[in-house]
Order: sequence, then C-alpha cells, then structure tokens
Amino acid sequence: MKIVSSDGHLAHQPKGELEGGTMVPPYEHPGRIDTINAELDKRGFSDRVPPDPVDLELVGRVHSAAFLDFLATAWSRWAALGHTGDALPITFPARRMQQRLPEHIDGQLAYFAMAIDTAITKGSWEAAQEAAAIAQTAQSLVSGGERTAFALTRPPGHHAARDLYGGYCFLNNAAIAAEGFIRAGVERVAIVDVDFHHGNGTQDIFYERDDVFFVSLHGDPRQAFPHFLGYADETGANAGTGCNLNLPMPPGTTYEEWGPALDQGLDAVRRFGAQALVISLGVDTFERDPISFFKLESDHYLDIGDKIEALGLPTVFVMEGGYAVDEIGTNTVNVLAGFMSGIR
Repeated sequence: MKIVSSDGHLAHQPKGELEGGTMVPPYEHPGRIDTINAELDKRGFSDRVPPDPVDLELVGRVHSAAFLDFLATAWSRWAALGHTGDALPITFPARRMQQRLPEHIDGQLAYFAMAIDTAITKGSWEAAQEAAAIAQTAQSLVSGGERTAFALTRPPGHHAARDLYGGYCFLNNAAIAAEGFIRAGVERVAIVDVDFHHGNGTQDIFYERDDVFFVSLHGDPRQAFPHFLGYADETGANAGTGCNLNLPMPPGTTYEEWGPALDQGLDAVRRFGAQALVISLGVDTFERDPISFFKLESDHYLDIGDKIEALGLPTVFVMEGGYAVDEIGTNTVNVLAGFMSGIR
C-alpha cells in the first residue's frame, strides 16, 4: 500500500479551542499524525510517497472561488489589523439575517465558518493545500493502477462544504479525491465516511449529483456535532435523489450495531455500481475517544478494513478524525491492515 504524506501539516498549529466555555488545547493537533506514522513504520507500511504539487483547478471543482479566495487571504487580512491570536469568527449570519458576503474580515470569517472550533493560523492555508495535494496524489496513484493508497491528511476535510469551513476542516480532501476520479474518467464513485461525525461537507458538495454516492455512518445529529445535517431522511436532491445514505446511531453504539450498518452502506455502494471508492477514515468511533460516544474496540477496525476490501474496488483512504491519540495509530493501521489482508 502506498502511503502519501508530508510534514506540510505542521504549518497549521492552532493555539486552542473552546470546550465548555474554556479554551483548551486543540484536539486536532500534529501529535495525531506522529502517532499514526510511528505505527505505520512499526508494522511495515513503509512504501512512502511525497505529494505532487496541489492542483487548484481540481480543488475549484468542489469549492467555490469566493471561498478559496477567502482561505488564501484570511490570515494576512486578519494580521493586518494587528491581531496576533488565531482568527475566529465573532458573529454568524443566523436565521432572518442577510446572507450577503461582507467586506470586513470579521464578517467573512462568520460568513464562511460553520463552527468556531476551527482557528485560522498563519500556516492554515498552506497546510490545507498540502492535505489536498496528498489526497490528489493518492487518487492519481490508484487511477494509475494501484489497488489502494492511504492519504495521511491533516487538516482533515469532511466537514468542509462547498463554501464553508469548520470541524477542523478547510478543504474537503475526500471530495477532492472523488472528483479526481471523475475527472480521470470514472463514471461512478462512492464515498463511505466511517468517521464518528457526519460528513456534512461531503454531503453538501455532492447532494445534487448522481455520479458520486455518499454514505455516512455517524452519531445521531440530535446529540452529536455537526447537529444540523446527517438525518436519515436526507437522501439527495434533483439528479442526486437516492445517492445519499445517512446512517445515524445513538450514544453507546457498539460494533454489534455499527458493523451491520457498515454492511448496509457497503451493500448500497454495490447496488450503485461504483467503479472507485474513497473512504473518509475517521477512527473517533473508538470507545475511548474524548469527543465521541460510540464504543468500537481496536480489533474491530481490522474487520472494518476487511469488509471494505470485499467490495473489490480501487480504494483511496483519506484520514479524517480520531482524537484518542494513544490509540489512533493502532486503530488507523488496523483498518489498513484489515484491507490488505483481504486482498487475494
């Protein structure tokens, strides 16, 4: 298995995030990648590939031009005001307010943000581009004949919508990989999101399209972030009607319930007739994850990888969440090992 990674993510190092009204160290931090890399090396996943330069034309197929311009300029405009702390919004365009794009950076932060957990720092745009480049390179390898590749992306991406950032995400790496398959001539692509949190950004990007089928297994949005998407009755619209499958589950869900939900999602991918697969690989379904409420155990991730491999599709794994840092390496690599053990 090819592993695409780089140190470019180190440019993004936010100072903190709000939890319970208090600033705490960010749950999404570089140590997550360090732990995964150590476990990859320990278990012989040594076929490392650096990313090609980012292809912003491909990025622009899934994100709006205004949003990309905002991300590219947000830090310099923030710093020009004399601010030294991370850039965060102080307001939101709530119900019955104008949905016009303001000129001031404070207004633009609010307009493009879906949550205040995601600080923009001096290096955020560079790190986000590097993550997109990693996903693009992994997809190119698979389009070029590799059965699978792992895009070790940070920042993660599945909460980034066409013109929204949040949930630690700026650019939607999995969506970019899927769009890369489409650009390469694949007619039908599936994205299966196994992160604990709903992939609201991915859903938003493809909700009205019939060439990308999206499946998300996640915490019930009545109790879990992002709260305002991820319900089972969201099944797609217009040309995309029937191409969106949400499988929300309640607090305390164990693998005895989660595993059959994955089977349901993978069966839907088979019926769709997907020719390539992107996995939004979050392992925050783990029983000791600090910001989630499922109860999967480390050995279960081996079975997840085996089930995904049974689809027999060219597959790109794109790293998303997972915040139990001591176990994130084991759980992530177990998925990859389970996949590789199933290849005949």
